[in-house]
Amino acid sequence: MKIVIVGGSRGTGARLAVLAHEAGHDVTVLSRTGAAPAPGVRTEAGDAADPGVAARAVAGADAVVVTVGGAKGVARQRAAVTRSVVAAMQQAGVRRLVVQSSLGAGDSAREMPVVVRVLTRVMLAGALADHDEQESAVVGSGLDWTIVRPAGLTNGQPTGGWRATEVTKGAKGFGSIPRGDLAACLLGVLEDGSTVGRALGVSRC
Repeated sequence: MKIVIVGGSRGTGARLAVLAHEAGHDVTVLSRTGAAPAPGVRTEAGDAADPGVAARAVAGADAVVVTVGGAKGVARQRAAVTRSVVAAMQQAGVRRLVVQSSLGAGDSAREMPVVVRVLTRVMLAGALADHDEQESAVVGSGLDWTIVRPAGLTNGQPTGGWRATEVTKGAKGFGSIPRGDLAACLLGVLEDGSTVGRALGVSRC
């Protein structure tokens, strides 16, 4: 599979790029720096919020994964990038999209304990508003999308396991997850057609 990872030069995206490459996929990372997370992974430097950059990056892809974070001094960076990528995919006829959001975004806030929910909405108001806009763009895209909402992220050693549940099924998932496990989850979701049209809350087992 030809996979384009937007925001894959570091963090979860970089770990996903390594795992996907090791699994035999053709991987390209688009980031502002153009840094390569591992040998054999192609890179492109540019701002994915630029329609021209996004169009060049997704051309010929089988799937796109958006793992971009916020940018200092830039409001609604995740939403802007995601809208740009969605438009480029629609124009190029690329269907499969997986987007890393956050637990607490959209309707997932009800998965969280009340106290944590309130504190999160206060302390992460800007980031969650960005994710809300991002998710809205994804859900309304008409693409074959999956949204993945991790809880708190850590740089700890991967455990090799995770729990992914839907809000609509009444799940109460909460807890941190190592970025390596989230990357493995994203790759599994990408390869699983049954996750299309679903928003999954993800935490460690």
